[in-house]
Amino acid sequence: MIIKTAELEIVCGVTSKLPDNLFPEFAFAGRSNVGKSSLINALMNRKSLARTSSQPGKTQTINFYAINKAFYYVDLPGYGYAKVPVEEKARWGKMVERYLKKSAMLKCVFLLVDIRHEPSANDRQMYGWMVSRGYTPVVIATKADKLNRSQVPKQVKAVREGLGVPKEGKVIPFSSVTKQGREEIWALVEQWTGPAVSDKTDA
Repeated sequence: MIIKTAELEIVCGVTSKLPDNLFPEFAFAGRSNVGKSSLINALMNRKSLARTSSQPGKTQTINFYAINKAFYYVDLPGYGYAKVPVEEKARWGKMVERYLKKSAMLKCVFLLVDIRHEPSANDRQMYGWMVSRGYTPVVIATKADKLNRSQVPKQVKAVREGLGVPKEGKVIPFSSVTKQGREEIWALVEQWTGPAVSDKTDA
């Protein structure tokens, strides 16, 4: 996919009204510090449009990135960070739930988990909740560059089994360093947006 334009267009806080977008949306969920911003930057072919941080819990809003003026990547607040007050985590949770329930243009939810570890209780809860709401989450196993290449299939299997992903479900190993998995994610996006979004010259 050729990315001509990418910009942060909409930021929604806890009390914000969700936008009535006319273009397809692709949402990214995952625990704090799992690499969501790094993934989104890699998909946008930008280094730092989505702000990355070594401090978990940095993303506290729902951020809509307009891509090629044709669709949106939606960065959801991370979950599971222990140092965030319980009341604040509850507000974030309700905000994310409201978005996932009400967005009319949401085409796919990508759930990010760290390929190096078994899925956490929060990961399993989020995956199960998405499935119960009728979504078929695409699981992205991040930080694949931290493993030897021979370890990746074993860890992908562990992620699949830990979340209960069915055989037909997708688990994509990804690295923001090597860009492994990026083409596969782009191909999924193009299933909903069509090839027209790629018929452009990169900026």
